[in-house]
Amino acid sequence: MTTFPSHRWIVGAQQRARIGHVAGLGLPHALLPAVDAHRRLRGPYTAAGTIARGLATAAIDRFPELVEAHQIELLTAAPELRGVVPATRETLTSLAIPDERTRFYSRLRTGHLSHGMTEFVRDYVLLSGAKKWSLVIDNLDAADPTDQELVSILLRRIDPALITLVAGTSTTLGDQPLGTALASYAQLQHAQLQHAQLQHAELYTAEPGTGAVRERAVEYVESDCTSTDPALIDAYAALEDEERRLLHDDRADRLAALGEFSLNLGAIPFHREHGTSPADRGALALQEALDYCINMGFYDATIDLGRRGRAVIDWREQSTEYWVFTTKMTTSLAALGRPEEAERLYDEARALSASPALHQQAAYATAMLYTRHFGEERRDHHRALGLINQAIAFATTTADPHERSFSTVFNENGRALIENHLGRPLEALRLVTEGIERLDRELGPDAHRLHRSVLVHNRAMVLLGLGRLPEALTDLTAVIEADPNYPQYYFDRAAVLRRLHRDDEALADYDTAIRLSPPFPEVYYNRADLRLAHGDADGALADFSYVLELDPGYLDALINRAGLLAESGQTEAARADVEAGLSLAAENGHLLCLLGTLELGDGRLESARVALDTAIAHAPDLPEAWAIRAAVDFESGNLADAVADLDRAIELVQSAEYFFNRGAAHEALEHWAEAEADFRRAIDLCPDETDARQHLESCRRHLDDARRTRA
Repeated sequence: MTTFPSHRWIVGAQQRARIGHVAGLGLPHALLPAVDAHRRLRGPYTAAGTIARGLATAAIDRFPELVEAHQIELLTAAPELRGVVPATRETLTSLAIPDERTRFYSRLRTGHLSHGMTEFVRDYVLLSGAKKWSLVIDNLDAADPTDQELVSILLRRIDPALITLVAGTSTTLGDQPLGTALASYAQLQHAQLQHAQLQHAELYTAEPGTGAVRERAVEYVESDCTSTDPALIDAYAALEDEERRLLHDDRADRLAALGEFSLNLGAIPFHREHGTSPADRGALALQEALDYCINMGFYDATIDLGRRGRAVIDWREQSTEYWVFTTKMTTSLAALGRPEEAERLYDEARALSASPALHQQAAYATAMLYTRHFGEERRDHHRALGLINQAIAFATTTADPHERSFSTVFNENGRALIENHLGRPLEALRLVTEGIERLDRELGPDAHRLHRSVLVHNRAMVLLGLGRLPEALTDLTAVIEADPNYPQYYFDRAAVLRRLHRDDEALADYDTAIRLSPPFPEVYYNRADLRLAHGDADGALADFSYVLELDPGYLDALINRAGLLAESGQTEAARADVEAGLSLAAENGHLLCLLGTLELGDGRLESARVALDTAIAHAPDLPEAWAIRAAVDFESGNLADAVADLDRAIELVQSAEYFFNRGAAHEALEHWAEAEADFRRAIDLCPDETDARQHLESCRRHLDDARRTRA
């Protein structure tokens, strides 16, 4: 069988040419039929959903534990698998009705989901026992960013000796992230129409009859208007407007009858907005997709759906729909780090409407832009405070008493965040506590359960900032009892438990967070740090390595893994991590210290000195930089310089090791009294320091000899 050194990247303007090129590659057995990633088909995770539907049905019988481990990723990519894949990890966030949804996922979540999907595909193949497969994913330049992110991760993490990935695009994508990943991990090949395909195309471009025009137009609509065939596109354009709209209606109706939910995120809203009733049925279909996408954290898709929704309605006649499309766009823009665009839309909405509810929501959201989302140059907590007070004022005028209570508490929770940012945590604590008490007092026990858990969690974070750890722990335990499948709560509680020196419980919480969530690097990093503190170097090394598999640019993990590798004698691997880290942060003091240590170990004293001089220049308060440079001085015979560097290291940290090393330098200089004092101090700090005791006895003998000589 032919072996491939890398994945493949097929570029060609025509999909027919790309698929034809792939057929001639002699690829290993196909894991699935070629996957079309065009977002117009099923929206976010079009490709991931196709893969999930293709593999999960077989995997549920053969490898049920694998499916259970990745249920969140599978059900997110292919929601129609609900009922096939068991859903046992529902949270208050996933169960909240739309009107009570007050918490949205981080924009990083899709990356975590993509890592989980990558591991599902990889492990499915490994468990299947087959030696080599291929997977073709086409139309990636037209894919939603969720699928592009997934393919970027697949390319980096899947060994082409296990699964050869073949990615098809119509262009080379420039400097887009997917283009960068393809350029790094795939062999580029260009596809052109072959002779037989050209003949077929010539027949299609011949002047067609009226019936043939309609047939081609129907074929184009049946492709959900994703075909790149010029003959089909021209035929579609040649139809009368009304006839085109009827074709879209018919296609939408037939797709809806299939009952596959993910079609509601792609093809169905597309056809509805191009059908005979774009402002009504089109807007409704777009809004349904928009609501789902924002709740799932598909923010790029939400922005796209919002723009399309705003285009098909008349804001004067459909003010409610206008605000739904607009506010969910703004929330998504803020989540994606584009607050300036969000602010412009809020300003537009305020100018178009006098609705108190709209102005309340716009005031709250704009306050959050100024206290959370803008960069340092535009962040303004005082302006945010004025805006949030405006939102609170609107909330207090709400007619319905239950809605008034919720809206007031919701906005005061936003004010608590601003007060905390202004350095007034006690005021933040008061606002959140009074909000919890008010909701408990005025609303039924089942109303707004999600937001109540958010309030208690927020209070825990304020208490944590105040150093009131037992109270923070109590609140975090309460939210875990209310929402036991939400991994962030375990992650946060583990941090509190560590500060309370309850490390076994903290480790258990990290393990639970890992079990409940798609892979995210922070939890593995924190578990590695905890394992390292307890002497589990192997466990820590495994976790740091996994962090770097998820995120090769995770600088702290590179630093820590390099240190562990150096300590275990794996100097080549340690040096690779140091070099990778310095390529990201050339002035990082910890990495320069490690480089100096490695150079010292290899006997390259001059280059070690350069690295440590640089470390001290950029991190003069880093004690190990001074201590390691002292070791270089000592090896170079510059004993006085070694003593001076250790003087500075000891000023920064009272360390038994540093006192011992300075004692050794004094001893080499025959400064017996100073050496004796340093060795004694090392023993005070570390009573088990046997080497220091031996050196101390030697110093005392020299001092006794000197006294006898003087006598």
